[in-house]
Amino acid sequence: MTTAAQNSLLTGPAGFSAQKRRVALNSMVAAAAMTVLKLAAGLLSGSLGVLSDAAHSALDLVGVTLTFFSVQVSDKPADEDHTYGHGKFENLSAFGEAGLMAISCAWIIYEAMRRILVRTVEIHHSMWPVLVLLTSIAVDYWRSRQLQAVAERTGSPALATDAFHFASDIWSTLAVLAGLAASWIGMRLGIGWLRFADPFAAAVVSLLILRMTLHLGRETVAVLTDEVPAETRQRLVDEVGKVEGVLEVEQARVRRAGSVYFADLTLALPRRYTFEHTEELVRAATEAVHRALPTADVVIHTVPRETRAESIFDRVRAVAARNNVNVHELSVQSHHGRLRVEQHLELDEKMPLLKAHGFVTAMEAEILRETPEIDLVLTHIESEPATIEQPEVMVEEDRKIESALRSAARLFPEIVDVHEIVVGRTVDHIHLSCHCTLPDDLTMQRVHEVMTGLEDRFKLECPEVYRVTIHPEPATDNLR
Repeated sequence: MTTAAQNSLLTGPAGFSAQKRRVALNSMVAAAAMTVLKLAAGLLSGSLGVLSDAAHSALDLVGVTLTFFSVQVSDKPADEDHTYGHGKFENLSAFGEAGLMAISCAWIIYEAMRRILVRTVEIHHSMWPVLVLLTSIAVDYWRSRQLQAVAERTGSPALATDAFHFASDIWSTLAVLAGLAASWIGMRLGIGWLRFADPFAAAVVSLLILRMTLHLGRETVAVLTDEVPAETRQRLVDEVGKVEGVLEVEQARVRRAGSVYFADLTLALPRRYTFEHTEELVRAATEAVHRALPTADVVIHTVPRETRAESIFDRVRAVAARNNVNVHELSVQSHHGRLRVEQHLELDEKMPLLKAHGFVTAMEAEILRETPEIDLVLTHIESEPATIEQPEVMVEEDRKIESALRSAARLFPEIVDVHEIVVGRTVDHIHLSCHCTLPDDLTMQRVHEVMTGLEDRFKLECPEVYRVTIHPEPATDNLR
């Protein structure tokens, strides 16, 4: 297997899952071993600090066991019952572990107060508890580093909680060691009040851990209740807002499950955009979301909106698009100070005239409402062929038509040449199409005038031709 393939296995979803399971299993084995050792040392010495540390490790074992099973469940793909996946099982595990930490801290504080205020317990000092605690510090440091590294690579909240938990255990164990040392000094030097050092150290450390546990619990509850930091959402909105063509991010909802974010956005786009253009813009917006949240699962809704830059032509075409019909040869004319629209509208060739007229009348009324500056709409109704026309071949007449087109083209000095001339026939009509080469710097207005003039001149010579389609090309492009 190549190095690239190995890296892919380690960094892909399957590789991340394997890493999370392996580090959780290692942590579980370490927690079981340390629980047994601390319990034995605590019972032999009678130290509340060591016993509390053993209880803490026992709860660690429960917590990492929850983590081990939660990371296996959380990596399952989405199914019919969990359409957003199983990622929140990790958050539930983190919440459960935070609860266990809080319970252990409360018990240790209670027992410490009881030993200080009610009953003093004599501690049997030896090197075994010290060696067990030093071993515990080394093990906790090793597994917290491992867990934190994998948590950062995979974004696992359960592993991050474990890493924090075991890092805090180091300070807890150091405090227990300090309490044992102070108690031993008090016994050797006859300083009576130092006998309270062991339970006092256990209580202080528990209070510190409880404070951090409450903070961790608040973060976990925030994820379970779909709370996302305002700056995260704003960063996402800012990135998407930079995408050219997005008028506004009307709604942005973000939620998190495990290490995966889900982003649901509604974008306002100009209503003149085609489906293809909208699809490209949605792809660009998705990339913008991933710049803010690289692992996000993104769903984008688009809504058409009118823009201030819309022309009368844009608004008329928007009405046509809303009614799912094609409009061409659209023109706006000023007649005695009043604006009128003329358009050609294609309808199904099998539609009855009465129905077609009613449809066009309703559409014209909609155009007038959409563009109040227009006083009149005149529509030329055409049939949209529903069948493929089959051509008839007549070679001699086709040559005459082609010759007439070339003769008409010579009357216009801008036309460099005409080529790819195709004459087609159906039962009722003759159609002609061609490509026309023009200078590169000719304006579109002049191009339109030349094309219209060529078509009119040609039809004077060949009135039998029903439709002429001319495709203009720049001279540079035609030379390639």
